[in-house]
Amino acid sequence: YLSPRDYHRIHMSCDARLLRMTYVPGALFSVNPDTARGVPGLFARNERVVCVFESAHGPFVLTMVGATIVGSMATVWHGVVNPPRSPVLREWRYDDQNIALKQGDEMGRFLLGSTVVMLFRKGPLRFNQSWLAARPVRLGEAMASFGVGEPKR
Repeated sequence: YLSPRDYHRIHMSCDARLLRMTYVPGALFSVNPDTARGVPGLFARNERVVCVFESAHGPFVLTMVGATIVGSMATVWHGVVNPPRSPVLREWRYDDQNIALKQGDEMGRFLLGSTVVMLFRKGPLRFNQSWLAARPVRLGEAMASFGVGEPKR
């Protein structure tokens, strides 16, 4: 959850190549913790920009979830993705382009605030034991790592 006072840019968790991006229209519920607990399936019901990447650790999905007051969602390769309240699903394919991003690179931003959901295949990701859910995340903070052991700082 990003409040209006937070940093609104999204950075890559690892080196990866973009395969496709899909805009999914939806509701714009607030994504604050209280609303997220009270609205079933909130993250699947809100407007979303779904980015599918390929990495050395396998494919993964980074989903930018819209929310109340979020003006727009943008990526560094496309610019603003979500048209004003469009009811139409849109997909962009990047198979024939080499849009490669390095770990730590900015990949997108919210033009106010919302939340990000990431999906990795089972197995390669190990969460940092000292990381606590629902705590603010700082740029460069190691939440998890690929492989055995604690993440590098």
